[in-house]
Parts: sequence; structure tokens; C-alpha cells
Amino acid sequence: MKLYWEIFICFAKVGALTFGGGYAMLPIMHRETVECRSWLTKEEVADYYALSQSLPGMIMINVAAFVGRKLAGTRGSAMACLGVVLPSFVIITTIAAFVQNFLEHELAQRAFFGIRVVVCALIVQAIIKLWKASIKDIFGLVIYIVTLALIVFVGLPILAVVGGAIGTGIAHRALQRRREARR
Repeated sequence: MKLYWEIFICFAKVGALTFGGGYAMLPIMHRETVECRSWLTKEEVADYYALSQSLPGMIMINVAAFVGRKLAGTRGSAMACLGVVLPSFVIITTIAAFVQNFLEHELAQRAFFGIRVVVCALIVQAIIKLWKASIKDIFGLVIYIVTLALIVFVGLPILAVVGGAIGTGIAHRALQRRREARR
């Protein structure tokens, strides 16, 4: 029972302390699950994050579900998801009750400007951490460059690029295993 509450509190902290969605939540979730609690490795975080991006739904809820399941099964998954969603739900519900008056205040507008800048910094930090955990060799670097070019310059749909990257990774790993088996 104690582990369920630890999972809930960990993800509630992640949900309460970040603005800007799943990308902005990654650095705080990484710190909480890898550095503070040693529940995951940085490679596991990168894997869960990559898998969560290729699944439907919100990225952080998907990541929370994977982490919670790894730590404590289905109930752990439910506690992690509830923890990451509940703070946002409470904050949004509270703000919505006062939204007309709230958004018109100069102080609120300045606060949201500051939050947007911080979210950009958090996203850059997440990219750097994912880069370090994901790009391990020249093959990973090539996949990164090709997928970035296909999305940014060619304009291919992200789902098609992700599917292609998954297929390429599977094929590459199969070829590696064949080579190792021949030795």
C-alpha cells in the first residue's frame, strides 16, 4: 500500500509542478523517478517516452501508465495516472471558475508569458536528456537526422515517420542478431 501512495505522490508532484504538457514534464519526471527514487534508468525513461509518443493519448499519461505498471502492476499504473492528472484537473477547474476575470488581469498575462518561456526551456532540457539516452551509435544518429529531415523539411506525417523508424529499428536489430549468431 505504501508503494501505491509513493507512486501517486511522485506523479502528483510531476503533474502539479509542470506546465506545457508531456515534453515539459519529462525533466521533472526524470528527476523524480531516476535521480531521487532510482525506480528507473535513464534508458528506461527514454524508452517509455518514445513508446508513449507513438501511442494514442497524452504522452505523460502513457508514460505514467508504463512506469506505474513496472513498479506495481495495474494498480500502480492507475495511481500514477491519477497522480499526474489530478493536480491539473484541480488547477484547471479552479481557474475556469474565475477565467473571465483572471485572464483580463495584467499580472495573469505576464505570468503566462513567463510560463511560456520556462516551458520552452524545459522542452530543450528534455530534448538534451532524450538525446543522451537515445543516441548511442552512428545508426541512432542517422535515424535521428533522417526522421528530423522527413518531418521538418519534407513534411511527412509524424505517424508515418514513427512507423518507418520503428520498422527500421526492428530490421537493424534483426540484422545485428544474425551477424552475432554467425560469429
